[in-house]
Formats: sequence, C-alpha cells, structure tokens
Amino acid sequence: MTDAAADATVHLVARLVPQAGKADELAHTIMALVPQVRSEPGCIAYLAHESLDEPGVIVMIEAWANQAALDTHAAAPGFAALAARFEDLLATPPSLERLRRIVESFPQ
Repeated sequence: MTDAAADATVHLVARLVPQAGKADELAHTIMALVPQVRSEPGCIAYLAHESLDEPGVIVMIEAWANQAALDTHAAAPGFAALAARFEDLLATPPSLERLRRIVESFPQ
C-alpha cells in the first residue's frame, strides 16, 4: 500500500451496546451481515468482537479504502437494514471512533 493509500484509509471502531435481553439477537444480526459487508468495494477489514469487559457489547473494527467506501457502506442495503433496527436492538446510539494509523509515521 502506498503512503497516499494508507493516508486515505479510514479505520473505524464502532461500539454497539445492546438493550437488555437483545445481546444474542444483536450478535446474530451482525454476524449475518459480515459476509455481505466484506464483499463491498473498498472494505479492507470488517471484524466483529464481543467485549470481554462488558459481555454482549459488540465492538466492530473496520478499515475502509477511503471515506467514499465508508459512505457507500453506510448507504448499502445491508447496513441500512441493520441501522433501521438500532432503536429496537441498542440501548444507546452506536459509538463511532475514526482512527488514523500512526505506526508508519514514527521513526525506527
């Protein structure tokens, strides 16, 4: 990956806190979506994790080729269907944190 491509890459951590009694439903819904999202143009990584500190909380670690790819993902039918269920599944709105990779910028 070139420096320009690395600079354009969008890294994202999304935290999804389920409503009481909805953890399994949220996890199954996310897992059903993962293969579809991974095939989207510009998807570099789309990884679902469950928090060990807060069981039931889903933490998504994502990497997208650029902001346009992430924007396309957000409008894709699969994610739109999930987002439409957030009010029913989540106790709070999703927490999204965009990241910039710094490892390459530090001198050795």
